[in-house]
Amino acid sequence: MVGEKFTLMQYSVYSILGMIEAKQFVIPEIQRPFVWKRSQVRDLIDSLYNGYPTGYIITWKNPDVKTKDGTVANGNQILIDGQQRITALMAAIAGIEVLDDDFNKDRVKIAFNPLTEDADKRFAVQDASHLKDKKWVPDIAEIFKNDFDPFEFVENYCNDNPGIKRNDVNNEINKLKGIANRQIGVIMLDQNLDIDEVTEIFIRINSKGTPLSQSDFVMSKMAADTVHGGNTLRKVVDYFCHLAVKPDFYPQMIKDAEFEKTDYASKIKWLAKDNEDIYDPDYNDMLRVSFMYSFNRARLSELVSLLAGRDFETHEFKEEIVEDSYHRLEDGIKEFIREYNFEQFVLAIKGAGFKSSKLLGSQMTLDFAYMIYLKLSKDSKIPNDQIKHFVQKWFVMSTLTGRYVGSPESVMSRDIRMINEKGFASYFAELEASLLSDTFWNVTLPQNLATISTNSPAFNTFLAAQINLNCNSMLMRGTMISDLLNISGDVHHIFPKAYLKKNGVDTKIGYNQVANFTMLDTQVNKAIGDDAPCVYFGKVIEACKQGTIAFGNISDRDVLEDNLKENAIPSGVINMDVNDYDQFLEERRILMAKLVEKYYKSL
Repeated sequence: MVGEKFTLMQYSVYSILGMIEAKQFVIPEIQRPFVWKRSQVRDLIDSLYNGYPTGYIITWKNPDVKTKDGTVANGNQILIDGQQRITALMAAIAGIEVLDDDFNKDRVKIAFNPLTEDADKRFAVQDASHLKDKKWVPDIAEIFKNDFDPFEFVENYCNDNPGIKRNDVNNEINKLKGIANRQIGVIMLDQNLDIDEVTEIFIRINSKGTPLSQSDFVMSKMAADTVHGGNTLRKVVDYFCHLAVKPDFYPQMIKDAEFEKTDYASKIKWLAKDNEDIYDPDYNDMLRVSFMYSFNRARLSELVSLLAGRDFETHEFKEEIVEDSYHRLEDGIKEFIREYNFEQFVLAIKGAGFKSSKLLGSQMTLDFAYMIYLKLSKDSKIPNDQIKHFVQKWFVMSTLTGRYVGSPESVMSRDIRMINEKGFASYFAELEASLLSDTFWNVTLPQNLATISTNSPAFNTFLAAQINLNCNSMLMRGTMISDLLNISGDVHHIFPKAYLKKNGVDTKIGYNQVANFTMLDTQVNKAIGDDAPCVYFGKVIEACKQGTIAFGNISDRDVLEDNLKENAIPSGVINMDVNDYDQFLEERRILMAKLVEKYYKSL
């Protein structure tokens, strides 16, 4: 019917597996790890055996793209929902190996007990016991093979299990083989739907309402494309992201002989020795950065359309657009994975004080900063020695203002457009003046520090500022904030929690304000105990008068004053008790904001 957004069909399990083998259905996720638990495969087979519904499969037809000679390439169906179910069927019934979390090929074997009286124990994930117990068929895939001889099987089974009736076994085997004829609903989405409509339909149909990301669609498109090398690019993305998290995966990657023959294998080999966790991109990050860099666009839905060959002006599908889009995406991916680029970007982020992944909240902010780095590396108007400076300031500015949190694509699109129109330096100066005004430093940032979240961008940036400025931890000289963040320290209360609770400040929103936190050596914290600041700082001051040490290792009053400043702690804290707590929080937020401002302007 004209105008219908989808067609609802019913196919047997055998038909679906046959269409996959004939490449009429493309399973993009077959090259990615199979995430279902083996027990879920067992449950799927059991449901099909009993005739229970197993949910719909959703496919989306590739557009009919005109090739250079004027003919039309018939689009196949890309599976966008149901990959795990179909992969489970391919593994259990067709006997095909699947990839585990480490990209190792492995079989998922389901055992079958034809004559069990307990229906819940008819199927099981194969283990050693099923190979020994003759009542079990160790692997149901054997029964679905074309050369399976049911007469010979029943004969052998009954010989191994005396007293079993041949007819009973035969009936159960026929019922098992009937799984192949079970019907599965297939929703075929129209090729002319745009990415937003496809996503909306998916959410409404899917019982869990789990949204597909645009990057999922991009990966599906790439996996289905063998003409323009999309399937190889897909592997590059998969392998790079996997290696970034698990460098010891490299020996598994090189087992892919086909991929090892490509130039990409050597280009990502460096990750085998990289144990840095500051920026561990997933495929969404990698695709987004590569796309923004090469296309000057930020909406990944547009990449889906471009890889399909859509002309945004005529709404036609053209082969030359497909070809050009893959070339440009390839260029972006090559820049993304280049060792020098990646390492220099990470150095820039660490140089800004973000030396621990604990301080990094927004992956989108990192993504855009990496795109900025790649862009500036090719910008002749920006001196090479200024690239890290601009990347650091952009990253910190974006972090403090939450620029790419929430719905970032529209903001990213505008930033890219304005950078191209005005030039980076000019637009950055304009944006900086607008976002980081005196009002921001004096009012907004102190307000943002009025929180109990130790993961807040404002507090994390404060810690990064202390690291960048080489600040000592409280009551210590030589033990830096950076030392405590990664080794023995933790955030501790300046006004001890037990002291506040004992004196009526007994809610988390009261005693757990980040303005009451500082990085403090654990042993120093234990020594301080639960005394009021005026008590334990009083002991420190008294010790300083005598040139001795009370807590930590500071024995000089001037050094103590400097130590309070670098931790943004009001000097009046030495006389404060619970009655001064609110005043302390207000004063410290202002000092913390001032320290962050000093840090930002020094980058």
